[in-house]
Amino acid sequence: MDDRIEDEERDALAAIEHALPQPPSRRSHSKSQQLRPVVSDGTKHNQIRKHSFDEARIPKIVEQFHDPESEDGGPVSHLYEHPAPIGLDGDDSREHIQPLTEFVSSGSARGIFKAPMRAAVHPSRPVALELRPHPLKETQSGKFLRTISCTNTQLWAGQESGVRFWSFGDAYEMGSGLGGRVRRGDEDAAPFYESAITAPTMCLMVDEGNKLVWTGHKDGRIRSWKMDQTSVDESGVATPFREGLSWQAHKGGPVLSMVMSSYGDIWAGFEGGAIKVWPWDAIEKSLSLSSGEKHMAAVLVERAMIDLKSQVTVNGVCNISSSDVKAMLSDYSRGRVWCAGAVSFSLWDARTKELVKVFNIDGQIENRVDMPPGQDQTVDDEMKVKLASTSKKEKSGGFLQRSRHALMGAADAVRRVATRGAAVAVAFNEDSKRTEALEITADGTVWSGCSNGLLVQWDGNGNRLQDFNHHPFSVLCFTTQGSRMWVGYASGLVQLLDLDGNLVAGWVAHSSPVVKLTIGAGYVFSLATHGGIRGWNLTSPGPLDSIVRAELAAKEMLYTRRDSFRMLIGTWNVSQGKPPAESLKVWLGSAVSDVGILVVGLQEVEMGAGFLAMSAAKETVGLEGSAIGQMWQDAIGRTIEEGSAFERVGSRQLAALLVAIWVRKSLRTHVGDLEVGAVACGFGRAIGNKGGVGLRLRVHDRIICFVNCHLAAHLEAVNRRNADFDHIFRTMVFTRQSNLLNVATGASSSSQMLRSSNGASANTEEERPELAEADMVIFFGDFNYRLFEITYDEARDLVSQRSFDWLREKDQLRAEMKAGRVFHGMREAVIRFPPTYKFARNVPGLGGYDSGEKKRIPAWCDRIIYRDNRDNQLAESVSNCSLDCPVVSSILQYDACMEVTESDHKPVRCKFHVRVAHVDRSVRRKVFGEIIKTNDEIKTLLQELSHVPETTVSTDSIILQNQEMSCFEITNESGEDMATFHILCEGQSTVNDDGETSNPRVRGSFGFPTWIEVAPAAGTIRPGQVVEVCVRHAGAHTLGDLVDGALKNRRPEDTSDKEVTLAVTVQGSCSMDRKIHRVRIRHCHSAAQTIRTDSLTNSYYSRTSPHTHSLQRSEALHQLHGKDMADRG
Repeated sequence: MDDRIEDEERDALAAIEHALPQPPSRRSHSKSQQLRPVVSDGTKHNQIRKHSFDEARIPKIVEQFHDPESEDGGPVSHLYEHPAPIGLDGDDSREHIQPLTEFVSSGSARGIFKAPMRAAVHPSRPVALELRPHPLKETQSGKFLRTISCTNTQLWAGQESGVRFWSFGDAYEMGSGLGGRVRRGDEDAAPFYESAITAPTMCLMVDEGNKLVWTGHKDGRIRSWKMDQTSVDESGVATPFREGLSWQAHKGGPVLSMVMSSYGDIWAGFEGGAIKVWPWDAIEKSLSLSSGEKHMAAVLVERAMIDLKSQVTVNGVCNISSSDVKAMLSDYSRGRVWCAGAVSFSLWDARTKELVKVFNIDGQIENRVDMPPGQDQTVDDEMKVKLASTSKKEKSGGFLQRSRHALMGAADAVRRVATRGAAVAVAFNEDSKRTEALEITADGTVWSGCSNGLLVQWDGNGNRLQDFNHHPFSVLCFTTQGSRMWVGYASGLVQLLDLDGNLVAGWVAHSSPVVKLTIGAGYVFSLATHGGIRGWNLTSPGPLDSIVRAELAAKEMLYTRRDSFRMLIGTWNVSQGKPPAESLKVWLGSAVSDVGILVVGLQEVEMGAGFLAMSAAKETVGLEGSAIGQMWQDAIGRTIEEGSAFERVGSRQLAALLVAIWVRKSLRTHVGDLEVGAVACGFGRAIGNKGGVGLRLRVHDRIICFVNCHLAAHLEAVNRRNADFDHIFRTMVFTRQSNLLNVATGASSSSQMLRSSNGASANTEEERPELAEADMVIFFGDFNYRLFEITYDEARDLVSQRSFDWLREKDQLRAEMKAGRVFHGMREAVIRFPPTYKFARNVPGLGGYDSGEKKRIPAWCDRIIYRDNRDNQLAESVSNCSLDCPVVSSILQYDACMEVTESDHKPVRCKFHVRVAHVDRSVRRKVFGEIIKTNDEIKTLLQELSHVPETTVSTDSIILQNQEMSCFEITNESGEDMATFHILCEGQSTVNDDGETSNPRVRGSFGFPTWIEVAPAAGTIRPGQVVEVCVRHAGAHTLGDLVDGALKNRRPEDTSDKEVTLAVTVQGSCSMDRKIHRVRIRHCHSAAQTIRTDSLTNSYYSRTSPHTHSLQRSEALHQLHGKDMADRG
């Protein structure tokens, strides 16, 4: 079949190659080796040109979990015999089967082909608390976690069906599922509680002042949830808890972002740039109503809403961007709210709700106004391919001419798709700086993270200070504590930075993007897209990690578990044939009775130049699969009793290549996270007549990859075959299928190029390919390696005599593996069956070998080769399976079905016995907790790190008259440690004529009443230095208090004396411990008050330079108010 595409068609196929989008240019290097096969007449063939390959790059800061490239001597290969028989399914009481002898290639300890290093505890990253271990994606339908946030005692998570929370007191407990009821996907999670079902949660924020958690949802509603609530039925089993106050915040779109301002008001952002505010007074009143008055409560809040976008829109012209509000930030220090769109920001006064500034990602003020967006012209993503058709009567041109017309038509379609893709790529590059996350640090500077990995530092007035780029992947989240800031990336990396933007440390926290970071109970918790939650100690990386790592490793046997199963791998070049039921039974049906996983790889499922060209065009828009491929899968499913015994998990087709997987139902609960990949190797790496299709699967928490290949044909093309393998191994990228049964739209070549370009950087280190990180990799397919230095007649004679030992010495693949040029360090059972190529169709027995004009020499083209976690240079026993070497395999069966005659190839099958060592993550979490709680060295270390610097406050009481201003000082008495402070309002009281105060009323998140301004309300204080905090009565009325320029209903307390208690909270730079100073502020009312809409914050920060340090703030106040600031160090 490899000769069916003639030279006359290559020009058309080359046109497709040039039309396809090309990956970015990168330095190349050659990996090919020269081999000159000699045929019987002694003629030497010309040298085959070397092929070069792209070399991916990654930043040096990412620590690779594997040893450096070995510097041992030359290549070594050997035969490896398993010393002990293996019982069925690991049960020694059953019939024992002697494993087959294996041939091991050389190059096992070299670079990317080395098996990944494994250990009981990761040796190069901090030790994590696995609050919710990585669940299988298939178990998370409707339950995927989207966001997390911490209260003082709990971690809350928003999910697709509501919310859930974990109590920190149960964080180290063994998994018991939902309130004691185990649910698949959460078997190993710490005990948690879950809400009743709601619309998907989009954002979440904590209100410690009122013990509430507020959530924004996809249905446009905002909901509140009481902290520390549990719902238990009569039998003591936890039941879903329900929401409190809720209201319709937006119609026709989700709540994208939400924040509580320094005055307790709730701000929310929506699609189209809409920003809405709900004043705390209305929320407080609604919260006071009974549960029977929910409707009235919702109406009260909805009517109090302030639409800020409409406030700044005049005659249809809006002063702010119309892009979606992706992130919001409350600046307590200055009393402001930041709203971020994709490429612009709007800055608002939190008290008056007035727009302060609009600026873009480059820091430039947006003077022009944005018109409301019209309907964007939709991009036609559907590929319209019109092939040059030839009627049935026009057969005179012949097959080649018709194929050429089809190819040229498909090439033209691909050009159109590529041109459109180029335009999209330009727009993508222009939008590469879009903002994804916002955070404010203790020193008052604001940080934004961009989709290209850029970190931008801003002062509180929206002036761009500097930018950093420590990693090329998208920044998705931040969190901060004291003098540290953590950044989460789409690559799964977490980086630790200081407040100046310097990189302190970095580690791979998850295998998928880190979408949210939050701090609580002494941990930085990270949420990945797969739903796993890990907690990293605030001091990490540091001495504590070394202690915990050593203790956990010493107790490895407590949480190590071992399992075993069998896999059957089948490969067949079907030569465009239809699935024969009887042959499938002979090949697969007779061998699956004791296997848990079946993987089948087919080649030449469907050929022809037109089909190949069409497949290439479909791949560029993320489409794959064919009716013939589906027919083969269905036929195999019927053969193995799919539905009753096996479940089809997924598949991937690239033109003529197809790989599919079935899992026995008894093993299905331990198998999941299927991802697919494809690499084209034919005709300029663009056409799928040659190449590889792959599947990646988690089995008992270990990664196994299956790659079905069809490599370059012809006897002399050894180097090309080696090059094809190298290209597939290096470039295969796995993505999740959009449809787990058939369609894998995410694994197209275009997505691979996007991944490559995003991951490229200027570093000189080579990235570990995704296949290199798997615990077990199995390559199978039509590799096309032939027999060399032997004639057709000699080969036939040796086959008839079953002298396979002699034939193996002439096997090109064995020679290349022995020389270390291909399948480096991989294993194959010693072949003891006849060559599987080439046969005449429907001719039984060995007499079917090609006897035509070409008389192709028989060859073992169809092979199955693998690599597990073992160091192949050591003759390790198959029973040596541990967390250091977690996947160990042996081959029980390796043969060809010679009685099958429907193709010019014979089907081959290989049965593996796989032993897996994995971690009981629930038990390990409990062991982790015991170490943290009982280890004296850790206790001492945590106590030392929890130190709070000694601070003093100059007064504990202030009286204000009218709109006068008063100040107090906070002094850091420590000579070594920096202190951070945050001022909250613990409540407002009214004072009657007798001087008695009412019960204090707490606003949202301990926010300030609107009549008082405190600046700065947060910041840092260096050792021995002082910061001055100014307090002013600013007038009780804001924009939200006015209706058509007049005051709303004036309440009696507006004319009463008022008193608030300010809590000055002081913390160290690396501790959750805090010390609180309290200052009482009393305002004596005067009838002479007038409404003021200006603020101390605006005047103060508009008249000072954008410095971030607390002492510099004090100096700015000195310039503004003429007060002396003393350095008491």
